[in-house]
Amino acid sequence: MSDRPVLLSLRGLRKTFDTQEAVSGLDLEVFAGEFLTLLGPSGCGKTTTLRIIAGLEMPSAGSVLLDGQDITALAPEKRAVNTVFQNYALFPHMNVAKNIAYGLRMRGAGKEEIARKTAEMLELVQLTGYGKRMPGQLSGGQRQRVAIARSLILSPRILLLDEPLGALDLQLRRQMQVELKRMQQKLGITFIYITHDQEEALLMSDRVALMRGGRFVQVGTPLELYEHPQTAFAASFIGETNLIAGRAAAVKEGEVLLDIAGFSLPCESFDWITPGEELLLCVRAQRMHLSTEPVNAPCRLKGELVENHYAGGERTSLVRLPDGQTVRVRHSTENDAGLAPGSEVFCWWNMPSGVLVRDDREEGQ
Repeated sequence: MSDRPVLLSLRGLRKTFDTQEAVSGLDLEVFAGEFLTLLGPSGCGKTTTLRIIAGLEMPSAGSVLLDGQDITALAPEKRAVNTVFQNYALFPHMNVAKNIAYGLRMRGAGKEEIARKTAEMLELVQLTGYGKRMPGQLSGGQRQRVAIARSLILSPRILLLDEPLGALDLQLRRQMQVELKRMQQKLGITFIYITHDQEEALLMSDRVALMRGGRFVQVGTPLELYEHPQTAFAASFIGETNLIAGRAAAVKEGEVLLDIAGFSLPCESFDWITPGEELLLCVRAQRMHLSTEPVNAPCRLKGELVENHYAGGERTSLVRLPDGQTVRVRHSTENDAGLAPGSEVFCWWNMPSGVLVRDDREEGQ
């Protein structure tokens, strides 16, 4: 995103409610035209951050800059920012067209401009012909599209979306994820999106800002967060992940030998790792392989199959290591032997699929 100009900057943002700090010194740059998602568990500070950007909440400290200008104290209606909430907030007594055009009418726009832009928005959200319907005659997905169109008709520089798909059923939610991304790319407007759904964040975002305890844990592309998590929390929050405890027996340039359950496994080294340190090896369940025969692979562990669950095209197997740790393996059922619990098995992975992290899972709990 570095080839795009910075549109929004958060500098040292803090927000305290009574004695509880909801946002703890956030710094972030958001680029023009990007789809940025704030991801994290409930209570991590996502919505408070969004409300500060919208001007609905004043920070206890820090500043918000739009195009380099400080808008921290600016009223919400004077910011080139609009917000879409989960509950739609449509006017029930107005038809779809009047709901969409409401902001333009409040600005004093002419009838021709209102008619033209309303038609454009109806086409954008694929509701052409629905202008005269009332909100009560629409499905949840259609009402959400109307709410989005009402915000976009004012041509905001940034659209803020606070879990806008949270009230929809799974199938409709997936359809709307695709539609939202299509709209964002077509318009080129910066979207800042809130969700606690990691799959949604990975699917839709250019970048993801993972939050915990009012702070950013890691900010990067979906690929970076999934393939290269920087902490145990980041690894466990995104994707189905094995976190296998081990000890750094030897550290040399570019490589660590990690002792796990009697095996010495090579892992990529980082400059922060010290010999003898207790670490966690992060390996995605989908990157694990299972074998009934010993494998000639540097990254391998032996254990006992304790659970084996069939789920159509995939099977989830749980392997207990000699030290009592368990490893989860997700593998195809093609040519499935259907192993019975109690069998001796070997699980292995390619070295780049394993990432070493420190255990921060109890921090901030």
